[in-house]
Amino acid sequence: MKILKVGDIQKAACNSCESFTNVTFKLRDVPFSDASGIVKNVLVGVCDQCDSVAVLPHQSTPAVKKELEVQRKALESRVPAHMIDILNLVCVELSGGTEFIPSLMKHYIHSLSNNDISSQGISELLNSDLAKGKAQKRLSLKGRFVADDLNHLKEITNIKSTTDLIKGIVLRINDDVLVKKKKRTIEKLKMISAAIA
Repeated sequence: MKILKVGDIQKAACNSCESFTNVTFKLRDVPFSDASGIVKNVLVGVCDQCDSVAVLPHQSTPAVKKELEVQRKALESRVPAHMIDILNLVCVELSGGTEFIPSLMKHYIHSLSNNDISSQGISELLNSDLAKGKAQKRLSLKGRFVADDLNHLKEITNIKSTTDLIKGIVLRINDDVLVKKKKRTIEKLKMISAAIA
């Protein structure tokens, strides 16, 4: 593999110009295509004609990967075993397998954070008997927006502990799907489950 340096020049295809042109390698801050983040000060090939990023050399991919991993950092939480059982039962109710649990949790976290689902009552659920129990099982969630959504949800609900918030969300899912059997919620979750199956 050839290691490129700042100032090196080579020919490359530029998507902006739609032509094969000279690019000069420079350090730039480069946003992800979905605007979810930015990789700072990374070596890229910049089109000499339009000044847009045309090439990401192989040597820069570890920096990009590192930034993506930071965004997708796993959120680990320990919960009582019966809460994982609740999530398993909900997934069966929705015709999904247990692999649907992370998507179900992320959907609720995002919907509660954006007030698509009301977050009222989550604090009260933490006073229920189901909220008690020794935290013996691990629940792991990965996603670019999980941490931001949870932080926003902490502000809305005034629940400081991430673990307590996760327990409250599990109990809310239990309430919506297994206890109250909210038809519209169940139908929406079944559609999401079918879409990602």
